[in-house]
Amino acid sequence: MEDLIKDLKFDENGLIPVIVQDYKTNQVLMMAYMNQEAFHKSMETGRMHYYSRSRKKLWLKGETSGHFQNIKSISTDCDSDALLAKVEQIEAACHTGHYSCFYRDIEKEGLKETSKPVFDAEKVYQDDSKILKEVYDVIVDRTIHPKEGSYTNYLFEKGLDKILKKVGEETAEVIIAAKNKSKEEIQYEISDLMYHLMVLMVERGVSLDDIYNELKKRR
Repeated sequence: MEDLIKDLKFDENGLIPVIVQDYKTNQVLMMAYMNQEAFHKSMETGRMHYYSRSRKKLWLKGETSGHFQNIKSISTDCDSDALLAKVEQIEAACHTGHYSCFYRDIEKEGLKETSKPVFDAEKVYQDDSKILKEVYDVIVDRTIHPKEGSYTNYLFEKGLDKILKKVGEETAEVIIAAKNKSKEEIQYEISDLMYHLMVLMVERGVSLDDIYNELKKRR
């Protein structure tokens, strides 16, 4: 793995840009950045990992949404300072619900959308009355019907200590986000923490109703 790294040119911040394409159609899906750890993780797991410049942390594409990118190939340009990844995209690459982040053309009249979203992102992300149960139910289903490459199944396979480690790490990330005073960063990290807490709940046999009932007692 180190032999691969030494041939790549990371910038002064330790990052290298990555262009991502659909391996079947060659449609450009997104552009992001990797550091050396993200590159290692991607090569080891077969799934795209990136480095977030705003949150200053490693992230697995699809970790919480399930919209993973399974790697088919990774190549570099003639200067070895940029990467091209061809992937199998699960669901959609863009957080807006579009399959590709590049869904707008720049015209004289302004921006023009060239495709429709794969799913209604606004509806999905605003349906807060059901989303916790939906996520919890997916986690439970993974224990009954394991799915190859599932991050949730990976946590269950590694066991309680791994799950507790992730809960601890995500708790620390929430604290850091709060200190940074970034609302976007805080909501992202809290979402990560809540997901890992629900994995812990399922592993220990605690239901959402148990939590709701406990909160009702304190109201």
